[in-house]
Amino acid sequence: MTRALQLAVLACVVALVSTGCSIQDVIRFGWPVGVTPEATMMRELWTWSAIAALAVGVLVWGATAWAVAFHRRKATDSDLPRQFQYNLPLELVLTVLPLVIVAVLFYFTVVVQNVVDREPSGNELKIDVTAFQWNWEFQYPGTRNPVGQPVATIGTTAEVPLLVLPTNRPISFTQHSEDVIHSFWIPEFLFKRDVFPDPEKNDQKNVWVIDKIDQPGAFVGRCAEYCGAYHSMMNFEVRALPEAQFDQYMQLRQSIDPTTRQPYSAAEALAQMNCGPLCSPTATTTHPFNPDPTVRLAF
Repeated sequence: MTRALQLAVLACVVALVSTGCSIQDVIRFGWPVGVTPEATMMRELWTWSAIAALAVGVLVWGATAWAVAFHRRKATDSDLPRQFQYNLPLELVLTVLPLVIVAVLFYFTVVVQNVVDREPSGNELKIDVTAFQWNWEFQYPGTRNPVGQPVATIGTTAEVPLLVLPTNRPISFTQHSEDVIHSFWIPEFLFKRDVFPDPEKNDQKNVWVIDKIDQPGAFVGRCAEYCGAYHSMMNFEVRALPEAQFDQYMQLRQSIDPTTRQPYSAAEALAQMNCGPLCSPTATTTHPFNPDPTVRLAF
């Protein structure tokens, strides 16, 4: 028994060390690092829920192993082992303890859910998200370009749409679909939002809020709901800029490009800013797909 226990402990140590993970990676239990406070709250809820589940598992496994090791029936036994079904203190513990565990998990789940699903307070940057087969349109309501239309970015087959957002600023998203059900998914946000046609008629809460994006960067976005033949090509990119650069971007989007004599597009405005990789005029985390089915082969 001692040797078997030593081998088991050694196997656990080797398994942990050989994975090459940091302590933070192990504690996250597979969850990636998010870029919003809401993502951090959800990850921490998952982490502590998994730790609680493991703790309960250890107790159950230990009790099972103890019963098997020390209360198994011996060849010389003629009677049943001692029974515990009328042990009132034990039955109370086995009833109350699971209720306490479930109540605690429920409480923290509701706390996180109330933050993630809260209503806008009115001070957020507003973004209108429109999904359609098979691309995205992003509008900034309240803004106007030189031709009197809201600043908008529409994806095409040849160009992945860029959703340019500021860091360290609350943002609210209002979404709807022009045709079928889509799903707005940025993996670093750690959750998805279904995009319904006629959300009011379908009784869907289609407005949601993030407190801020914690860091500048480029983050791929996808449609996570099968929506038709070219569903897998329905990508976009979030470009998170520091606030000063975002303000410069919006000023350009509301101005005329002297080269084209048209309002600046997202790509043209970013190219004009020339601020390194963050201002790449094309997506850096994904790429357009060729929709021609004849160029794709099945093996």
